[in-house]
Order: sequence, then C-alpha cells, then structure tokens
Amino acid sequence: HYPDTRPALHYRTPFELLIAVILSAQCTDKRVNVVTATLFPAYDSPEKMLQLTQSELEKKIHSCGLGESKSKNILATCRMLLEDYGGELPRSIEELQKLPGVGKKTANVVGSVAFDIPAIAGDTHVFRVSNRLGLAEATTVQKTEVQLMEAIPMEDWSKAHHWLIFHGRQLCTARKPKCAECFLPDLCPYYIDELTPATLVDGTGKKQTKSK
Repeated sequence: HYPDTRPALHYRTPFELLIAVILSAQCTDKRVNVVTATLFPAYDSPEKMLQLTQSELEKKIHSCGLGESKSKNILATCRMLLEDYGGELPRSIEELQKLPGVGKKTANVVGSVAFDIPAIAGDTHVFRVSNRLGLAEATTVQKTEVQLMEAIPMEDWSKAHHWLIFHGRQLCTARKPKCAECFLPDLCPYYIDELTPATLVDGTGKKQTKSK
C-alpha cells in the first residue's frame, strides 16, 4: 500500500534534507516545501547559508514557525559543519545529534534517509498508529520507538517509519480515523477493542451498522 518509502520533504542533498527536517518541527511538510523552494536555490550549502544574518534567515523561514530558534540553530549548525566536519554532514546518528537543533528524531530521519542507517524516527503519527495497531504499548514517543525497534526487523526500520507516517496521514488520523477504508481491521486492536462489534466508523467519523 505504501511502496514509495521516502520523506514528503523536497531536497537534493543531505544538507538540504537536514535543513528541511529542522524546519519541519511543529510545521507541515507542505509548508516547509514552499519555504525551501525559494530558500535552497540560493542557499544550498553551509557556506551560502552563513551569508545570511539570523534576522534575514528568520524572515525567509518565518512561515514555518519558531523562526527565531530555527534560524539560530540552522546558522550554528552551518558553522559547526564547516569548523568540525569540513562542510559535510557527519554520517552517524550520534554525531548528527551534536549539531545545534538536531535531536534524536531529526538525526534518525537524516541518518536513515541520507546514509541508509537503520533507524526509526518517532513522531506523533508513528506514536499513534503503532500503539493503535499493537506494534507498541507505550505512553511516550521515546518508549514507542524502543518497542518498535524490538518488534520490527532492523532491515525494515527505515521503511516502517515511513509506512506508519503514511498510514497515519492517510487513514489512521488522530481524529475520525477512517476505519471503514482501512486494510488492517482484522489486525488492529483499536478497531477490534475500541469500536463496538455492531458498528464501524466511516470516513466522516460517523458510526455505520456493519453488514452481517
């Protein structure tokens, strides 16, 4: 159902992917893609990005939200990349997390997508869908990530991360999940346990009587 296991963010290089993921915090991929469509053609490297002042960069990315902190972290990251890594992204999850504004989730996304490092990046979609499906039984994103790494073979970690996100965006939404359209009802504890046996929820969130 989800064969194209790639981020929805637009990028051409590992550096652009890193910047796009930083910008995506508390922002939609669609909005980030609008911003980077004008940002990346002129500022596609640490050297070029550092031509901007924090104020100038903040104005260019303000529609992504958190403009002050994101612009500060992006410029600090660019300086560290030049000073400590020769202008290239480090190729390990641990080293990526040393960059300003780069947490475990961002490092996992960049590491898995750019460098094929097996990783699962926990977010709200991954947390919600994996717990509804019974792949995890956790109260936090971090605990969910750990349980998914135990439940899923390592070679599938990066792909599974995207499968869960796609499923959360398209069907297993936070509000009014489209259970009637889902292809996993017989495997889903949320569907089996939370919805009464006599009803199901359609795409509008209204309960409809199941056919016998």
